[in-house]
Amino acid sequence: MQYVIEFTGLMAVFVILLVAPGADFALIVRQSIVHGRRAAFITSLGIGASLMFHISYTILGIGLIVSQSLFLFSLIKWAGAAYLFYLGIKALREKPLNAADADKILQTDGEAAQPQQKAISAKRCFTMGFITNALNPKAVLFFLSLFSSLVSHETPAAIQGIYGILIAIVVISWFAIVTLFFTLEPVRKRFFALGAWFNRVTGMVFIGLGIKLASQQAH
Repeated sequence: MQYVIEFTGLMAVFVILLVAPGADFALIVRQSIVHGRRAAFITSLGIGASLMFHISYTILGIGLIVSQSLFLFSLIKWAGAAYLFYLGIKALREKPLNAADADKILQTDGEAAQPQQKAISAKRCFTMGFITNALNPKAVLFFLSLFSSLVSHETPAAIQGIYGILIAIVVISWFAIVTLFFTLEPVRKRFFALGAWFNRVTGMVFIGLGIKLASQQAH
């Protein structure tokens, strides 16, 4: 019962933060619109795996070391910001979708690439999800503070690991729901109708998130 209460408190805080839009959410939306349901779902698996990564080093105490080291915190921060800038610039440089391309993609759920693009691989989708979440120093501080304040030091590491697995499942489930919504044909068609503006807006969102991350300070 103690562990149930502990996990319930953990999830109550985590779910509130989960639904707040961020880099992970922006990435899933773009993957859903441009590459389809399969690509977005695999990307969400990468995000879930990254959460397990964060939770693992938090349990091991490495997160405390990173949070107390200005150099390590800055290294992760600038690497994460650089990756978001990369995603943003890449989106800005992509050619806009047109009506003909939209019909082809909708018919194949993104499996057939646009004429000017190569099909995105499952490995790349997973990696994008993992890196986007892993290179976020806020996650280090979040899991460190969350676990230290809500999880007892007497809770076995195995139980904490189960907490982590359940949290990852919740995250993947949430982004699966997001993926299902943004891959609905009427929704995708509306985004396709934006043409070049979709790439411009998503590109600027990634760059803006990168700037926000770069300005993040260790506490």
